[in-house]
Amino acid sequence: MALHAKFSIPVMEPMFFSGVDMLNTKGPALKHLKDDAGKSIVNTVDVPRPISEHGAIGNMRTIALVAKDCTIDYLCWPNLDSPSVFASLLDPEKGGAFELTPQIEGARRLQMYVPESNVLLTRWLGTSNSAEIVDFMPLPHGPDEPSSLVRRVTVTRGKVAFKLKCWPRFDYALSTPKVKTGKGHIFFHCGDFTLRLSGAVDFHTRQGAAFAEFTLQGGETIDFTLDGDETRHAPNTEAIDALLEETTGYWQGWAKKSTYRGRWRSSVTRSALALKMLTSAEYGSIAAAGTFGLPEAPGGERNWDYRATWIRDASFSIYALMRLGYLDEANAFGRWISERTDRSDGNVQIMYNLDGSRVAREESLDHLSGYGGARPVRIGNDAAGQVQLDIYGELLDSIYISNKYGGSISHENWLNVRNVVDHVCEVWQEPDAGIWEARSEPQEHLHSRLMCWVAVDRALRLAQKRSLAAPFGKWIEARNAITEDIWANFWNEKHGHFVHAKGGEELDASMLMMPLVRFISATDPKWLATLDAISRELADDSLVMRYKWQDALEGREGFFGACSFWFVECLARAGRLQEAEINMEKLLLFGNHLQLYAEEFDPRGEFLGNFPQALTHLALISAAFYLDGALDGKFREWRP
Repeated sequence: MALHAKFSIPVMEPMFFSGVDMLNTKGPALKHLKDDAGKSIVNTVDVPRPISEHGAIGNMRTIALVAKDCTIDYLCWPNLDSPSVFASLLDPEKGGAFELTPQIEGARRLQMYVPESNVLLTRWLGTSNSAEIVDFMPLPHGPDEPSSLVRRVTVTRGKVAFKLKCWPRFDYALSTPKVKTGKGHIFFHCGDFTLRLSGAVDFHTRQGAAFAEFTLQGGETIDFTLDGDETRHAPNTEAIDALLEETTGYWQGWAKKSTYRGRWRSSVTRSALALKMLTSAEYGSIAAAGTFGLPEAPGGERNWDYRATWIRDASFSIYALMRLGYLDEANAFGRWISERTDRSDGNVQIMYNLDGSRVAREESLDHLSGYGGARPVRIGNDAAGQVQLDIYGELLDSIYISNKYGGSISHENWLNVRNVVDHVCEVWQEPDAGIWEARSEPQEHLHSRLMCWVAVDRALRLAQKRSLAAPFGKWIEARNAITEDIWANFWNEKHGHFVHAKGGEELDASMLMMPLVRFISATDPKWLATLDAISRELADDSLVMRYKWQDALEGREGFFGACSFWFVECLARAGRLQEAEINMEKLLLFGNHLQLYAEEFDPRGEFLGNFPQALTHLALISAAFYLDGALDGKFREWRP
């Protein structure tokens, strides 16, 4: 055993909401949530490890969640959209986990990333002893190299005993593996699937689980490796030294390419690293989030699978990364999306699997109890079959930006873009499910109409900028018609603000995109009236809900992270810089101890929804980028 002290980094207790004060971490307990009027909203069950108490590690194939107690309670293997092997986050009794616990009485637990990387360090500090665990996933050098997960345990002071329990449950916890013991190895078998746990300890097994107890003295280190390769020797200490250095160096080298040097550099860098971790190295696609089944409403049915590439979210992600100077990711996504748009009819699905295949229909995993009792736990996503017309705007906006700051579009891809825009010109007046994927009857949504305008507008700009052949007359006529339709049918004179659907009266936070895509001036009086209405009716200080209109689903969801950051950017673009800056700082407090975000927040600011969430992180980057420049006086309201 050898000393590896370079990751023994002292840190201060983070001043963020952690969620642990809200929850009884000793075991499930029924909790009653009430609204402001004292009316019961829903009963929920407390969870042993709240979403916010996690960090994420990944290798651009899959992601593992590591709790502050050093339990890995979520991992799909070998890919992000593969079945889970650890899912105790969704069912503490059945899901499977990799527990590795220092026995330090009254320990203070701290968690941090090695600076500007996705290498995670968890520290346990006791009065007379301390330990730390480094968790990381080495980056494969090619598609044929198997994935692995490494856990390096070091005692930094005194003597510490450890308990290890690794109990994978394959195929979404439907299968308990058969266990075979080797020298320094445990093999978990289920059919043709094998997972190997390696470490220099004496393992014993029981009921599909591996156990070990061991003690280290100060300065001693032991490594554990989880992989699926039975043929190669597990890496020794020297090899893991090299893997750790290589993995850390990759992430730090990538982070240093960012051109952002503003006020919120730490948060922006962490968000960029989260987006990169959600990117497929093999395909260039970007997952919407790292998980499935985590609830958007406490104890409710809004439990979706986000392990797929939404055209909308991925396009926004590329825009955010390009703002930071990451052009390679834009080019890789451009190659991936060009294959999806290679259709003569111009029709594009709203989401795809990471490899570009069709997303499966929804399936309920009824054997899982769900996070906090939120059921059903779903995999697959029926929204894949919906019509959501806004995706064309996000797609064309990302293509336009990629061509503005990156390489020029090929002739073949331009022909595909023309097909897409011609399709938009035909269908922009049709009702759809909208950006929030409502399960109610289709409507004519303002946001969908707006993004159809963006699709045509960006295509026109790109054709003019690159001198590309296009049916300019037809497209200009369509863009003008969409503009007139929005003003005629979505401005509500009675209420004095825009409304989310034709013939409706309700607000929707997706309206915040109107000035962000430059449809309307950020200081137009009618827009400012809408912004103030959103602040009154959908916002609680810095937190903003998506909507309050009926969406045919049970349960009241939380405040939406991306909308909250869009609100900040709208304030900044309206010239309300002091208000925007204060709200920005408040939202940063809602990030967890690692500056990671889920999809939504409950009324106390605790995490709801899948995690880490690309849309929240990309909206943070956009808000920070614009607000920082506005505070420095760099931006005019309208830019080409």
